[in-house]
Amino acid sequence: MASSSDIQRGDAIHPGDPVIVSRYTTPKRINHWITATSLILLALSGLALFHPSLFFLTGLFGGGQNTRWIHPWIGVVLFVSFYIFFFQLWRANIPRKVDFVWAAHAKDFLAGNEDKLPELGKYNLGQKVVFWAMAALIVVSIVTGVIMWDQYFATATAIPTKRIAILIHSIAAVLMICVFIVHVYAAIWARGTLRAMTRGTVTGGWAWKHHRKWLRDLAGHGRIDPAE
Repeated sequence: MASSSDIQRGDAIHPGDPVIVSRYTTPKRINHWITATSLILLALSGLALFHPSLFFLTGLFGGGQNTRWIHPWIGVVLFVSFYIFFFQLWRANIPRKVDFVWAAHAKDFLAGNEDKLPELGKYNLGQKVVFWAMAALIVVSIVTGVIMWDQYFATATAIPTKRIAILIHSIAAVLMICVFIVHVYAAIWARGTLRAMTRGTVTGGWAWKHHRKWLRDLAGHGRIDPAE
């Protein structure tokens, strides 16, 4: 049975035809979309400032000066929104032995033969890697971003330090964009996944196929809505 850390507030099974399983509450979904929107805007504004060939992207933000002003504030919004999400989900994203067994048989997952894989809790190893990678990269980005934020911290660090911060910030940003693309692709590829972040629910069949231990744990802990 999955540990209780896989069960979060609002998770519940709703009997019916079909069975529906609540996966994310409305506040969590709003938080997720604020994070996603912030990341997209941050990527666009950051790329606009990264290279002259991409300067045309500043038109999305009202010009170069506005882009330079708004970019770090979007970063602050991203940091706050992600870490609200982080403190709700980090326990369920701790890697466990079963995750590495699952990863060793990832070819069965890619082939759609998930019955051959070990039963998983609320998240698989790929989702956990994305979660922790984003957590680390966002911290790196906010720290280096503050060092570069001359409007408020111009005299806080020396110019050589700022140059190093710019390099690290740029690398972290590129990696973050790559992780985000993988996350979006995986959500689209695993049919039924996007429903969790739009409606907050998944079907019982989806939960049984992809996160069977989580579903069993919900049932074992009595998280079944008797009203349904």
